[in-house]
Amino acid sequence: MSMYHCSKFVSQRFGYAHRHTGHIYIPLKYPSNSTQIFSLVFSNNTTMPCFDDSFTMNHTCYRIKDPKVSIPFYEKHFGMKLISHFELDGFTLYMMGYETVDPTNWAARPGILELCHNHGVEHDHNYTLNNGNGKEHRGFGHICISVDNIEECEKKLLADGVKFQKKLADGRQHNIAFALDPNGYWIELIEHGNGKATAKTDESNYQFNHTMIRVKDPVKSLKFYREVLGMKLFRTHESEAGKFTLYFIGYDHSGIKEGEVDRDIVAAKQGVIELTHNWGTENDDSFEGYHNGNSTENGALQGYGHTCVSCDHPGKFCEEIESEFGDSVTWSVKWNKGGMKDLAFIKDPDGYSVEIIGRQMFSDWKDGKPPSANL
Repeated sequence: MSMYHCSKFVSQRFGYAHRHTGHIYIPLKYPSNSTQIFSLVFSNNTTMPCFDDSFTMNHTCYRIKDPKVSIPFYEKHFGMKLISHFELDGFTLYMMGYETVDPTNWAARPGILELCHNHGVEHDHNYTLNNGNGKEHRGFGHICISVDNIEECEKKLLADGVKFQKKLADGRQHNIAFALDPNGYWIELIEHGNGKATAKTDESNYQFNHTMIRVKDPVKSLKFYREVLGMKLFRTHESEAGKFTLYFIGYDHSGIKEGEVDRDIVAAKQGVIELTHNWGTENDDSFEGYHNGNSTENGALQGYGHTCVSCDHPGKFCEEIESEFGDSVTWSVKWNKGGMKDLAFIKDPDGYSVEIIGRQMFSDWKDGKPPSANL
């Protein structure tokens, strides 16, 4: 297993550290009063699991209160379609996404939003969900839809009565907006510009671009997502004013140069994860960490569930993770050890869950039911 190799240097000019991870060069900010700056290198002596072209950041899951409200919301306002649904014991999963001409199974493609409905909560007037952005129990931040014409998209959403957390004209940054879904989850809007036309927006050009989660230490998080899960770093974005850095990661099998992918190219992708690092949390002993969306400790409400990686041979992949990383990784559910088979859940360094499934998961289900129910 690879180790960190550290060397110290001081930089009066920049006041921040640069860390190498393998062959990529990542700037990592520190508080302005830092006097010691660290350069960390991840060595390449790890064998790591084998990552082939089948690996996909398949879906993001969060809980909803009422599918009769949430599904029409995403269909009407963002052009998503109900790709599949699966009726399970006590809950139903609704797989939302953008239609493609490719008949690929839902689990073999990126850009799926899994809406998890626990049966009966729609009748509970006291049932509320944690959107991850409150003063307490923060963690998950938002999902992001990239669109062809962001100004026209915002106009349409406002005309249709969609509520906003931030409009384009608000705040310092005027090229992004945040809409709110029926459960209070934030939906970031960005523009990829593909197919852009004057005074119109076309939902067939929309993409489910990324999912944002806050992380305490980006070195640990990048190590996990790159080495354990095989993702690549597309690009970073630093905000001096906001004192944070964004790391955009995901799967790419085309031989990109990590850390140097153009913003517009990343904006047009699906299946991206945005890691948000608020400077200083990695060294703050009083910082208790972020809420993973699933814990109910200390009165926390649930909301966000997980992201999901799919591949051709998930069982073999899980075996390779255990063999290579051993007790240094934490599993919520090991492969085939839970109530549901053919899946696993691994935890990232901040405790967020990542599901691992095969690309043919539930491909033989019909009308929300397994084959045995349709006999």
